[in-house]
Amino acid sequence: METKNIMIVGVGGQGSLLASKLLGHLLMAQGFDVKVSEVHGMSQRGGSVVTYVRYGDKVFSPVIDKGQADYIVSFEALEAARWLPYLKKDGQIVTNTQQIDPMPVITGAAEYPENIIDKIRSTGAKVDALDCLTLAEKAGSSKAVNIVLLGRLSHYFDLPEDEWMKSLEANVPAKFLDMNKKAFELGKNFA
Repeated sequence: METKNIMIVGVGGQGSLLASKLLGHLLMAQGFDVKVSEVHGMSQRGGSVVTYVRYGDKVFSPVIDKGQADYIVSFEALEAARWLPYLKKDGQIVTNTQQIDPMPVITGAAEYPENIIDKIRSTGAKVDALDCLTLAEKAGSSKAVNIVLLGRLSHYFDLPEDEWMKSLEANVPAKFLDMNKKAFELGKNFA
């Protein structure tokens, strides 16, 4: 199998590390060679962050180059646009529609771009956009945006749902497991 590439992009503190850990666990359990990069960016300060998850028969590097991402999982709409050059021509973006103002917008030095999802789609990119924050809150916690996104991403993988649940069980503390399973289902079944 050729190597597949997933980029997880967002803003520090949104749970991208747990998302990449869950994906890595899931894919290793399926027998793939998996490389997961460290989080790059200002994760402690609300800045842009990115992690790479690469899997296949044999993966030699955790780094994804421009034009090589099969999937971009974005925790925030502007981050999907920021990392768009990394998407393959036939790649898929799964993004939260939530808007988190970056520092230049907060300070008034810039404006948040309008209709960012439409602008991404106008490039020809395939975009699956949903309000993950509302779904996470419905599941019981605004912090479950990452799991809602993984639930949505599961649509694009030919893996049984119980395999995704095993990864949740292995990586999420028991007291948060039911809420995270609900968040996964809400993302997966979003119409």
